[in-house]
Amino acid sequence: MDIKFGGAAQMVTGSAHLLTLDDGYKILLDCGLAQGKGEHIWDLNNSWKFDVKEIDCLILSHAHIDHSGRIPQLVKDGFKGVIHCTHATRSLCSIMLMDSAKIQERDVEWYNQKLRKKRKKKNQDFRVPLYGVKDVKPAMDKFIGYGYDTWYRLKPGVEFIFRDQGHILGSASVTLKIKNGRKTKTFGFTGDIGRPQRPILRNPVPMPEVDYLICESTYGNKEHESLSAQSQKFLEIVKEACCKKKGKLIIPAFSIGRTQEIVYMMDKMETAGLLPKIPVYVDSPLAVNATHIYGTHPECYDENLQEYLLEDPDPFGFNSLKYIRSVNESKQLNTMKKPCIIISSSGMMNAGRIRHHLYNNIENPKNTFLIVGYCSPDTAGGMLKDGIKELTIFGEVKKVNAEIKTMDSFSAHADRKEMLDFLKNQKKVKTIFLVHGEIAPQTDFKMYLGEAGFKNVVIPELGDHYDVSGKKVKAKPTVKKKKKTTTVQERTYPAKTKNRKANLAKKKAEEEATAKKKKTSKAEAKAKVEAIKNKKKKSSTKSFSKKRNKRGMDMTNHWKK
Repeated sequence: MDIKFGGAAQMVTGSAHLLTLDDGYKILLDCGLAQGKGEHIWDLNNSWKFDVKEIDCLILSHAHIDHSGRIPQLVKDGFKGVIHCTHATRSLCSIMLMDSAKIQERDVEWYNQKLRKKRKKKNQDFRVPLYGVKDVKPAMDKFIGYGYDTWYRLKPGVEFIFRDQGHILGSASVTLKIKNGRKTKTFGFTGDIGRPQRPILRNPVPMPEVDYLICESTYGNKEHESLSAQSQKFLEIVKEACCKKKGKLIIPAFSIGRTQEIVYMMDKMETAGLLPKIPVYVDSPLAVNATHIYGTHPECYDENLQEYLLEDPDPFGFNSLKYIRSVNESKQLNTMKKPCIIISSSGMMNAGRIRHHLYNNIENPKNTFLIVGYCSPDTAGGMLKDGIKELTIFGEVKKVNAEIKTMDSFSAHADRKEMLDFLKNQKKVKTIFLVHGEIAPQTDFKMYLGEAGFKNVVIPELGDHYDVSGKKVKAKPTVKKKKKTTTVQERTYPAKTKNRKANLAKKKAEEEATAKKKKTSKAEAKAKVEAIKNKKKKSSTKSFSKKRNKRGMDMTNHWKK
């Protein structure tokens, strides 16, 4: 049994891990899109670290695009298997993958238009979307939804179970039970570990004990602030940005999970009379649809929300809140001068309507941008967190005059203490592979786990291939194919060789030796023929003379006469 890491290895995006069982059965755990900007991200998303057609099935931990975003591309490129996930994950993927497809098409169209305007090269490399809207339905047809806490048969001898992970709606850890003769091995994948005591969703449920584990490590070197401190800090930021500075508070937030949590928190503040009378806008069609799906899956709610529903039947809506769908309404927010709160996706500010809010509001010192979660370093959100002074948006350089604030406590990812608490029941685990984290937090978390008694902890790189004990698998030697031959001036030679000149010289020497040998054999044959002819001539003359002499003829002048 071995694992190949095709994404989220020493990076927090593009989750994809291929597990190959002893009988050759291949299980892909997640199939996420690498998020960020730059050619390296484009290259990552345009290549696979494994043969797509060999994969037997996909098990999906949750619907976030960095875990599910390449599924239509996987099916388009030849995947024929089934996709296993929870019911809520299937519901969310139906809207998220369609939204992602539209973004793919728009981004590629914009890139190609920009390339055409430059006209620096005649043969320009125009991009093609990873997948389009038409590729989503064939992918969704392969989804099968399951409930939590029940063992399901994957194939003879292999079962799996989903446990609620409390990260987003429908998120789950994955545990596999693999029978091989009389022996049974257990393999686990945490997916993204949620946080205990968070609003809306239930607390993460510990996984069954496993022998081998793939574990996330996003906040492997951080600890979040408490929930009560978070609410108070958020309220202070709202009052300062909107009441004191009379500006806009713009919150980039993921459409799934983060948006609903912030809206729910403000709903409770409004019910308690704490929220200032300020208009609040959720400017994200995907967030609007996702919020509706949240309402259809109460099986994922925690007890607090179940109780709150008795007091307020709509926890995701209040009087001053408006959900924005149309483009025109979204554009009107950019020209609005009065104080307001705008929640828009995406959370890393690398796509979606938030890019337009960033473009139109970043240079105004009255405005405040509140970053409420993890952002990859090469995204706009990551660069703003790092204190960048100028930002290029839609090809224009914009000065960062607006105030930038950060609240990592909104993150749906567990911090290092919460992750350790989640892993405490893993008494028999032999190997832990750390994924979904930058190398610095991963290195710190590895030491942190070591101090807690977890000794065999591995940090794989992208494309690494390990057996479950943590040893690297050597690449299999490639089978040499017959070399094709190319004819040039009636001469054949290997078309692809490491040293063509040497081979040509060798071929020429062989040809010369063969020609010389042929020449020599021809001369020898000719000499033999001449010798035989001379021998015959002599022999015939002698016998003729004897014949004539016997008759008593004078042969001296016979021919003259």
